[in-house]
Amino acid sequence: MSILSYLALSQWPVLSPDHNPVLRYLLKKTFYTQFCAGETREEIQRTVRNLKELGYKGVILCYAKEVVMESDEANNVERMASKSSAETNSEVEVWKKVTMETIRLTEEGDFVALKFTGAGQRALEHLTKALPPPPFLEQAIVAICDLAEKRNVRLLFDAEQQVVQLGIDVWALDFQRRYNNRTPGKAVVYGTYQAYLRATPAVLAKHLAAAHANRFTLGVKLVRGAYLGSDPRHLIWPQKKDTDIAYDGITECLMKRRYGGVLKPLHGQDNDEFPDVNLVLASHNHPSVKKAQIIRNEQIQKGQERINIVYGQLLGMADELSCELLQGDKATSQKDEKGLVVSAAVDVPRVYKYMVWGTVGECMKYLLRRAEENRDAVVRTKEGRRALSVELWRRIRASVSRS
Repeated sequence: MSILSYLALSQWPVLSPDHNPVLRYLLKKTFYTQFCAGETREEIQRTVRNLKELGYKGVILCYAKEVVMESDEANNVERMASKSSAETNSEVEVWKKVTMETIRLTEEGDFVALKFTGAGQRALEHLTKALPPPPFLEQAIVAICDLAEKRNVRLLFDAEQQVVQLGIDVWALDFQRRYNNRTPGKAVVYGTYQAYLRATPAVLAKHLAAAHANRFTLGVKLVRGAYLGSDPRHLIWPQKKDTDIAYDGITECLMKRRYGGVLKPLHGQDNDEFPDVNLVLASHNHPSVKKAQIIRNEQIQKGQERINIVYGQLLGMADELSCELLQGDKATSQKDEKGLVVSAAVDVPRVYKYMVWGTVGECMKYLLRRAEENRDAVVRTKEGRRALSVELWRRIRASVSRS
């Protein structure tokens, strides 16, 4: 872990995988292959094709480059070495180009995730002050949104460090107002909400109120959180169980389109004033996903209205959960007492894999977060072994019954 952290944060060219061929080879054959889609169009398309052949509904693809700042950097963004307008515009142009290429690498129904810090210094300056994007960046975001809408690809504005997150929330809500009111019940742009932050229920309530007032569909990607190592500790729930309660409570409210529990309406707002919502339930937590499926199946059985929801897990992680969800479509048909196939009143989960692409060096900060998340790998390995054992016996029984 310490070695990977040192490599990800080092400024020495010799320790950059993009400049050190030996280091690049070692990392690409280990961490990179496990968690990343590829460096070239051919590698990425092969990864996507393999996933869809396994039954995944689609992918969430993201260009990996981002800025993860140390605390002293985060507090002194304005003191960074100033760049000319030509230099900052060039940073934006490069970001725009690779983001639009990411959209072209996906297919209809897929998602593309954006990291605004990858757009360079001007983006950082405006995000830290929660200012609207500068004109050149504004034009780039519009072009990206227009291309995504044209190709029927949805955009996730990814969460990042708290020093820039308020600005990202402002930008996400602005572009949702512009693009999520064109087709009733359909979101093109999604914001990301981190359940481990104490403020998330209040922020989400504010955005739900804005969506209701402005009559647009709120796109929500709900995660537990990925910046535990860099976000200020006092902003985060004190215990994991608090994060679990927040995550599950928000999920239930969104799925049922009603306030309650952890998600309370803004002061003076009616409990029934709930907008259309599209949800990406991004979770590796089996109990949370199971609770969502129970709600979904109850809604089907009772003939209740349901929101648009997909499930997402990271490439290389929680594969046992993803595979269990993929088996859901096999539960949609069953035989009656006469042996006739009838439809079962259960939900068919739509499962997506989130993955990044880019050079090995560009993916290093992403890989560092994955390594940090895998500190509890022993627990997940035990769960994975149990899941694999269940699946093995299921296949053996199925094989015997057919023989």
